[in-house]
Amino acid sequence: MNTIRVLPEKVASQIAAGEIIDRPASVLRELIDNSIDAEANRIVVKIEKGGKTLIRVTDNGLGMSRDDLLLCVERHATSKIETASDLYCVKSFGFRGEAIPSIASVSRMQIISRTKDQLSGHRLRIEGGKLIAIEETGAPTGTTVEAKSLFFNMPARRKFLRAIQTEKNHVLDVMVRAGLPFSRINFRLEDAGKTILNLAASNGPLTRLATLMGRDVAESIIEKKEKSEGLSVSVYLAPSEFARTRGDRLFVYINDRYVRDRLVTKAVMEGYGQRLMKGTYPQAVIFVEIDPSKVDVNVHPTKQEVRFHDGRSIFRTIVSTVEKAFPRSTHTFTTPAHGNENFSQQKFAASVSEPAWRYSQGDGLTPHPTEPDMEKGSLVQEGPQPIGQLGGTYILCQTKDGLLMVDQHAAHERIVYEHLKKDFQTSQIAVQILLVPYKLELSLKEKNTVLKKMDQLSHYGIELEHFGGNTFLLRAVPALLENVEWNSFITELIAELGEDKTDEIRFLDKTLKVMACHGAIRAGHALTQNEMSHLLEQLEEMDLPTNCPHGRPILKHLTFYEIEKMFKRVV
Repeated sequence: MNTIRVLPEKVASQIAAGEIIDRPASVLRELIDNSIDAEANRIVVKIEKGGKTLIRVTDNGLGMSRDDLLLCVERHATSKIETASDLYCVKSFGFRGEAIPSIASVSRMQIISRTKDQLSGHRLRIEGGKLIAIEETGAPTGTTVEAKSLFFNMPARRKFLRAIQTEKNHVLDVMVRAGLPFSRINFRLEDAGKTILNLAASNGPLTRLATLMGRDVAESIIEKKEKSEGLSVSVYLAPSEFARTRGDRLFVYINDRYVRDRLVTKAVMEGYGQRLMKGTYPQAVIFVEIDPSKVDVNVHPTKQEVRFHDGRSIFRTIVSTVEKAFPRSTHTFTTPAHGNENFSQQKFAASVSEPAWRYSQGDGLTPHPTEPDMEKGSLVQEGPQPIGQLGGTYILCQTKDGLLMVDQHAAHERIVYEHLKKDFQTSQIAVQILLVPYKLELSLKEKNTVLKKMDQLSHYGIELEHFGGNTFLLRAVPALLENVEWNSFITELIAELGEDKTDEIRFLDKTLKVMACHGAIRAGHALTQNEMSHLLEQLEEMDLPTNCPHGRPILKHLTFYEIEKMFKRVV
């Protein structure tokens, strides 16, 4: 008796559906792809109970004839490709001919469609993969696909659907991601008759970004475009202060197709570099336009994974584009933190609820009324003016456009880090011989690590001598490190030596960060006026004066407008 048998078509369809359709959001993603391929400029989605009981997608695209309606529910029937070679140059979003039959096999589906040259349309009804009827009906140009009772014939799969609100959030996420690159298309989402998302057609993605990410983020977005042979990269980046602990606001598009790609994500993170704290992700949108023949989209049934023929070139271009979006010369002390926060001085002065005042620098008590249209920049001279310390930790500076707060430890950490890095690159690390060697007692594990890495530590300017047992003598350290708690420093450095399994460059960077952190002035350390001024002058010369080596922000800027608003001096 044979044990191998051919599965019935119905079972095969349900197995195929399981690979493509796992929740209502998956249905919506496939239907929106079809609407975009049909050249629609208006897509309306209606759901009920998070899409469990109803998903209806209506577009004003090209529509389908009666024969096309009958064919679209057949497996592997598609208008997007004809031969196997077409798979290597896919320009459409759908191409396998599996989405509609897969949805039809696990729901009660109805499709109404009419082409522009037809007087009437047709309605097709199919239930659990079985054709019920096809009939003529009145309909506008375009297509409406309705899927009811998802997984009604697969109770085990239906049982794994999440709560209504969870499924609704996934549906909303699909709409958001689909709408970002297609600003020319009006997207609307309705839940039980109530509109919960309406993305009006616009001229570019910036307007849509304000809806999706919030106005504060959109106003701070930095835009950069880069082109090379056969490749175009456009990035919309939010400053690191808007970073999140999840990567849910990092949108990546390859030829306007939303994808989840580790290579591109890693490139974006690399481009941000030390502007990001460990464990955080930026809010960013990355558009990559590439020759379709150089990217394979036929990798996964959901079409959200791709493979590049030249991934290294893609990686380098994205890293370069992101890095260039953040210029090395940031004019830290003369520009607001948010680049797009550009208020008119006249408008600002007119909004103040009382005449503007200028205070003399003598006793600080004598007010002098000024003309309403006087520019704020005339109140103080160019550059930061340290006016004191807050809690022995933050340097307060008056600038021409407001108040600047500087974290003195983070600022000095950045300075020490970059000096150490430059010294190491030129092989000119200044070493300080300790007059009295510092005695260290290590654990057995730490001892074994140090004995293996003794030469490497010496290369970094740290000379340790084994004194017997678990005892070591610290005889020399980099001259930049002052007032360091050596036991804590060496312990942390050894931990990096023992755990790090990456390349030499990455390990060196981690080592320099540890050195810089322990070598920088601490919070609570009192500074004189000259010391504060000198620290700020050094910081301004750094390649990245806005963040410490670990990604923490160094400074916070408050404009006069924000301060006036806090004190209700603007109306």
